[in-house]
Amino acid sequence: MEITGKLLRDGIISGANNIINNKNEVDELNVFPVPDGDTGTNMSMTIKNALPELSKMGDDVTVATVSSAVASAMLRGARGNSGVILSLLFRGISKGLAGKVTANGKDFAEALNKGVAAAYKSVMKPTEGTVLTVSREAAEAALSKSGETEDVIEVFNALLEEGRASLNRTPELLPALKKAGVVDAGGMGFLKIFEGIFAVLKGEGIIENKEASEKKETAIVSSNAAGTYETEIEFTYCTEYIVNKKDTCDDPTKLRAYLESIGDSVVVVDDDNIIKVHVHTEHPGKAIEKGITFGPLTSMKIENMKEQHRSQVIKAENEVNSKLPPVKPEKEIGFVAVANGHGLEALFTDLGVDSIVRGGQTSNPSTEDILEAVMATPAHNVFVLPNNKNIIMAAEQAVKLADRNVIVLQSRSIPQGITAMLAYDPTASVKDNSVVMTAALDNVGTGLVTFAVRDSEVDDKKIKQGDILGMENGKLNVVEKDLTKTLYKVTKHLVTGTTSYITVIYGADVSDEDAENAVSYLKSKLSDDIEIALVNGGQPVYYYIVSVE
Repeated sequence: MEITGKLLRDGIISGANNIINNKNEVDELNVFPVPDGDTGTNMSMTIKNALPELSKMGDDVTVATVSSAVASAMLRGARGNSGVILSLLFRGISKGLAGKVTANGKDFAEALNKGVAAAYKSVMKPTEGTVLTVSREAAEAALSKSGETEDVIEVFNALLEEGRASLNRTPELLPALKKAGVVDAGGMGFLKIFEGIFAVLKGEGIIENKEASEKKETAIVSSNAAGTYETEIEFTYCTEYIVNKKDTCDDPTKLRAYLESIGDSVVVVDDDNIIKVHVHTEHPGKAIEKGITFGPLTSMKIENMKEQHRSQVIKAENEVNSKLPPVKPEKEIGFVAVANGHGLEALFTDLGVDSIVRGGQTSNPSTEDILEAVMATPAHNVFVLPNNKNIIMAAEQAVKLADRNVIVLQSRSIPQGITAMLAYDPTASVKDNSVVMTAALDNVGTGLVTFAVRDSEVDDKKIKQGDILGMENGKLNVVEKDLTKTLYKVTKHLVTGTTSYITVIYGADVSDEDAENAVSYLKSKLSDDIEIALVNGGQPVYYYIVSVE
């Protein structure tokens, strides 16, 4: 048999549905316990971007037309490194199938190998044991089989058989996977998509999109214990309070056990004289009554998350309908920065950034989002500051789509982006500014304070869900129960003999009072020669972002 345009169209729809159905399973394979723009989510959103185009196509379409439309849509919709790599695989398939009405097994194998070559080329230092390895070994097996037979079914059988074997070998190539007892998430996502395609080729039909059929209510939830991320709303009320422990206070672990019996997302932090409590539940009254048995309560807060979700959906729909219009270049140099949080957005605007792309950790913007911001910047040369390592590749794809010169600076954090903007010289050339701003990225240390979304073990550190985590220049070095202590430890480790300035940027889940107290604590512990500034960034996910210069 051969692959017709109709089969390829239906196969890619099926593959998209399969990764959408299994994105949570793929996300759970991520080893790092911090809130992240997880692999399964990014891959599903990337290929999902092609579904509207595919739904418009009739049955008489060619494989060339289908693959070209999919490649274009996925390029623009690519999110995160895994999404970009996936889009490159399909771009290679498109090039390999160009001009073809139908395709046999050999045609498809050769096309997939083109995609693998493009994906490897896009990564400066390819890491084996990832989706790159799985896709390469699967594609090589398919090509080898196509030398014996051009039958599509046999070639796909070989592709998937070797792909599964390759996925099972990934822990041997990446020690972090082996230690966590999991396989690579990107490799798993790749297989889910191609298993969905194969289901159609075998005559089993399109895999149903369970997400669409079940219409589960999802939300963007922002709270003390859980930053901003997509999840199902099982419990209605987000309940928080602080217990001022009485002299005869019982063991706080008993409070945790009770709260876990009536809800989820439970965080109980036992400090010297207080217990900080957070829980999602249908019975906020019961949660409060139980807390009172441990001591008098303060700072009580109950929020209806389903009502929040409804208002956020309306807001998101309004934002979708208010895209930035493209403008003609008028000046020589302009700037685009990725940031999330009213304070951070205002800060970058004050520093001279023309267009802000909302996004960051857990919310990686697509290539099209970045391209839209570039086109809305009235400059012949546009510098892009991704400010997150998982956004750099998506930004680089926008370079090829823009009608003006785009320079992507390799800023991997918000502090690096700020430092790069401070290094900009309006009297210098584009080339000189590119050199100077890139060099400035290494002149700042970045500290992040966030929370653990899952139990894990990193570098012999045992981590429990809800623990406070401190990261220093991308490395997780601190696991604590207390926010201020974590902030201090992270900052102290980043301070050197030449440090003169520290900026503490606090997020949406930290009160002004708590942030001011935390900075006062830092000042009492660090040298008087170091100036410490406090900024309300309003960012989700990260309680604190620390810039050390």
